[in-house]
Amino acid sequence: MEQFVVQPGKTISLERDFDPGHRAQNVRKREARALLQRGIERLQAYQDRFYAQKRHALLILFQAMDAAGKDSVIKHVMTGLNPQGCEVWSFKSPSAEELEHDYLWRISRALPPRGMIGIFNRSYYEEVLVVRVHPELLAREQLPPTSTHTDIWKRRFREINAFEQYLVDNGIIVLKFFLYVSKDEQKKRFLERIERPEKNWKFSRNDVRERMYWDAYMEAYEAMLNHTSTAAAPWYVVPADHKWFTRLGVGSVIAETLTKLNPEYPSLTEQQQVELLEARKLLEAES
Repeated sequence: MEQFVVQPGKTISLERDFDPGHRAQNVRKREARALLQRGIERLQAYQDRFYAQKRHALLILFQAMDAAGKDSVIKHVMTGLNPQGCEVWSFKSPSAEELEHDYLWRISRALPPRGMIGIFNRSYYEEVLVVRVHPELLAREQLPPTSTHTDIWKRRFREINAFEQYLVDNGIIVLKFFLYVSKDEQKKRFLERIERPEKNWKFSRNDVRERMYWDAYMEAYEAMLNHTSTAAAPWYVVPADHKWFTRLGVGSVIAETLTKLNPEYPSLTEQQQVELLEARKLLEAES
């Protein structure tokens, strides 16, 4: 997956440097399922130790165009994990209460505590994506006039980088995935949602309207990737035209991250060991 990392300080072009249709040449779809299952088993083993140790938290962000497969990745990669140690947040349009605060306020309330895995299905990056493509949304945020006179996007990139560095410094590991789907594949998936009754509920006319802004979104995503892929929290541009490859890629990064972290079960103090032995004696003495 290293080939899909946006190297900090390097200017990338999505069209030139990444292929949404890429898939592993030496791995077939059937083999990918087996590899993903092995990765999930690794996640399950490490999650228990991660939860018990309570030294770090893991924050996983997904950004993508509609129908890129965010829900599918979360479902297939995180399946089997202990629900007590995992939370999923889906950030829609901000509420009236949320608009009365800064744009990171609602995010801060959803950050995972130590030992937990937090998953953001969309995130604070919407503030430099959809809001950039539709700048009229800024009016709803009631910002001071001076805030919009400068280059607000560069300022927000700087704020986000500082926010993520703060998270990492305080033990929250940040993994960021941009699921890169092609416009043709998105069209194919939209048509499938229309034609298959069990998928009708996923379809929204607004999704089709947003396709009109495809080029503007790609420009916004490139700016986001180029300005916010840092050593502390790099971006992964994961090809998304083949769902099996997307799931395998994301799963491998998460599993490898926990493997390198190598969390351990907490060690007991001498006093705790004494109490443990006393508890055992009491239990064994019961008639």
